[in-house]
Amino acid sequence: MNRSVRVLAGLAILLAVLSAAGCAKLKARDQLNKGVQSYKNSRYEEAIEHFKNAAALDPSLLNARLYLATAYAQQYIPGAETEDNKRMAGSAIEEYKQVLTQDPKNINAVKGIAYLFLQMKDFDQAKQYYQKAAAVDSNDPENYYSIAVIDWTQAYKLRQEQRSKLGMKPTDQLKDKKGCSFVKTNNQAPVEEGIKMLQKALQIRPDYDDAMAYLNLLYRERADYECDDASARAADTKTANDWVDKTLATKKAKAEKQGAGGIVIDQKIGQKIDQKK
Repeated sequence: MNRSVRVLAGLAILLAVLSAAGCAKLKARDQLNKGVQSYKNSRYEEAIEHFKNAAALDPSLLNARLYLATAYAQQYIPGAETEDNKRMAGSAIEEYKQVLTQDPKNINAVKGIAYLFLQMKDFDQAKQYYQKAAAVDSNDPENYYSIAVIDWTQAYKLRQEQRSKLGMKPTDQLKDKKGCSFVKTNNQAPVEEGIKMLQKALQIRPDYDDAMAYLNLLYRERADYECDDASARAADTKTANDWVDKTLATKKAKAEKQGAGGIVIDQKIGQKIDQKK
């Protein structure tokens, strides 16, 4: 008799636990839905609280942490160096990492971290996470493109710093052998990687005009440090010019396909495409 009572008591406790767990999951879903609604209405602080509640009620609810990270990231302002702003980015990254502890191949979390590091100009970390994203989803051309953008940004920065040290203008052709050797030693690897990444991106998306624009820029970077090889420099400059033409032709074809009746080059891309030399 006593044994039967103990069994029934155990079952009652188990049912109560399961009921409480089920209730918590339902409450978590409700908080998640409310958070999504607040987010859609641009009430980000309110959305954050709902997503926090959802994650606390049901730690296995990955979408709650993903939305929480996104809400934090939405409030991050690139370039603002205030502690609150840095905290927003840090909180977003931490939530994305929490997702990755449960789902290491969650592409949204990996790309979310990569993008935030890129916005924070932490290029090494950004590149590392875009490489992880490419490993998770090898068919996404944007991962390869982003790696190439980082490669070009770092290469461009270094060669302009070298020009400054030599008292040259940013557009002056590098001729100093010592300076040229320094730029080549430091820039050759990222430039070659960047070109390779963009070629992969274009294999996946042949009309990727942004990738074409950066191929132009990367070939110019390679031509820049080929001081001791005039024919190689001329060949790379020609290749860069060819990519300018391909970029413009692709943008024009897209505009005509959309019925725009012409081409509109946005200012950002236009600034990136050097004038033909």
